[in-house]
Amino acid sequence: MIEVYTDGSCLGNPGTGGWAFLILNEGLIINHFGYQPDTTNNQMELLAPIEALKKIPKGSNVQIFTDSKYVK
Repeated sequence: MIEVYTDGSCLGNPGTGGWAFLILNEGLIINHFGYQPDTTNNQMELLAPIEALKKIPKGSNVQIFTDSKYVK
């Protein structure tokens, strides 16, 4: 199973925000991050798993770990 760890945050709400993900797949590690100058915390929390899922082959078994109740 592919494991995905995600997080997003924002300084101010709205404000400058960032997101990141880490994918663990059979010893392979993929990470990526980004930011937006005018956004909200919820947008960043959602963008992290969305961007991660774009990197995973369709039909894969995925488990996502997040601290966001909104994303869950």
